[in-house]
This record gives sequence, structure tokens and C-alpha cells, in this order.
Amino acid sequence: MEKFDCVVVGAGPAGLSAALTLGRARRKVAIIDNGTNRNRVTQESHGFLTRDNIKPQEFKDIAIKDLEHYPSVSISNETVLEITKDIETNLFLVTSNNKTYLTEKILLATGVQEAFSLEQIRQYYGKSLYSCPYCDGWELRDQPLAIIAENEDHLLHMTKLVFNWSKDLIVFSNGHQISDNTRDTFEGKKIKVYTEMIKSLHGENGNLESIELESGEHIPRSGGFVVPSFYRPNKFAEQLNCEADENGGIITDGFGRTTVNGVYIAGETEKGGPSSLMIAAADGFKAATGINMDLTLERF
Repeated sequence: MEKFDCVVVGAGPAGLSAALTLGRARRKVAIIDNGTNRNRVTQESHGFLTRDNIKPQEFKDIAIKDLEHYPSVSISNETVLEITKDIETNLFLVTSNNKTYLTEKILLATGVQEAFSLEQIRQYYGKSLYSCPYCDGWELRDQPLAIIAENEDHLLHMTKLVFNWSKDLIVFSNGHQISDNTRDTFEGKKIKVYTEMIKSLHGENGNLESIELESGEHIPRSGGFVVPSFYRPNKFAEQLNCEADENGGIITDGFGRTTVNGVYIAGETEKGGPSSLMIAAADGFKAATGINMDLTLERF
């Protein structure tokens, strides 16, 4: 069985950045990715220096092309099914739907996925409804926007933030009541509040046109921001006994090292929540330096 210095699970910005750094350090790296990255529904990615407005797949393709300069790095389109550690050899077995990899180090960079209480949001998500104002607020500037969130704190935070890009906002709590203080805050900025349940979203080809309430009233909106919940799409970190904090984030030392020797984590996988391309790529770089340093000290 072929042995690797590191297997990187996930080819998002964190995993690809880590693989690039490790490849340049002459490490033998296998990247395993199944193409389920969260931003695949996004039309454009924003805020990454030199790559503003790029399509997510193009960003990924460029990164993979960069890795071709480093022959010790390989990438395969597979789904990892299981990761186990051999106590005797202190090596990891990574089993995919295609083969098994033997490696000294593991980097988990599989990201997170969104969950929506209103499933119809997925038809508009990434086209006219978004979750990150820093990523997509500029494109929606000065438009009539909806803010959809069921948690009052999240609703208030998102509305305050989006108010920087558009003053034409209407807030929807989808059946959840909000406090008088929060309502007064919104009304003080002339932001209308609807606590009624949302019956349906209307529009064509992912472009929002209106929000229909249970009462039958239609509220015209051309886009907006939502606050989904986020979850890790797998339990690899938990199965490998990596410790987590009270918020569900995996505990690391700042350089990707988890509480389990040989297991590293980077990007959204570490935080259990959303991150920008820039931050995820930086996390991948830091994790790679941690991995390379550990390999260096163990072998020197």
C-alpha cells in the first residue's frame, strides 16, 4: 500500500492551500475530494485578492492547476468513508469508495454545509439570497432586500450589518416573535418587521421577486440575506476523538494541531461555521506549516 506524508480530506481553499504549502515542502500528499463544497451553488466568489468576482469552480481549477507544479501532490475525486488509526504503527488508514490510503498525518478540511428551516430558500440561495454580506452585499447594494432569520439575536445582527449596503430592508422572523426592544430598534430605522410564517418564496431562475406570508400577502423583494444553521457533513473529527469546545469548534493550537497526535484541521471544519475564502486559505497555510514542522522534527 502506498504511504503518504499527509492525506488532505477536502479540496476547498483550506485543503488546497495546505496541499500547495506541503507540496512546496516536498511532502508526499494525497488530496481526496468529492466536489460537495458549500460554495458550488454560488455564481461568484468575492473578496479574495486578485480573484474578486471569480466563479468558485474556476477558483478551484486554478488552485488545482497550481498544484501540478509539484509532483509529490496528487488529487482524486473520491468520498472518504472512514478514517482509523493503527495504534501499533501510529499510522492512519483512510478508506474511500475507491481505495485505502496509508498516511502519517491527516488534515480534515471538508468544510461545513447549510441547513434551512425553510427549504425553498435553496432555490434562491447563491443567486439572490445569501448568508454573507461581506461576500455579496456589494452586489445587492441599494436594492429592496429581505432579512430572514428565526433567532432574534441573529436577526438583529444581520439586519444591522446589511443596513450598511441597503436601507430598503424588511425583516422576516418566520413565525418567531421578537422583543419590543428589537422591534423598536428596527422601526427607528424605518425597517418593517413581519413575524408571520412565510408561506412561499416567488421568483424565476433563482431570482427572488416576492415573499408570500401565510395570510396571503405578497411582499416584493429582489433579494436578501438569510441566517442558516451550519453543520459538519461528516463525523471524522469526533470519530478520531478530537476534543471540541463548548460551541462545537474543534480545539486546535492555532496551527491546525488537534488534541489527537497526527490529526490536523483547517478552515470551516475547525470552526463548525462559515468562513471566507481568504481566511480558509490562510488557515490551510498555517495547518500545513504545523504538519511540516512536526514531520521535520520527527524525522530529523
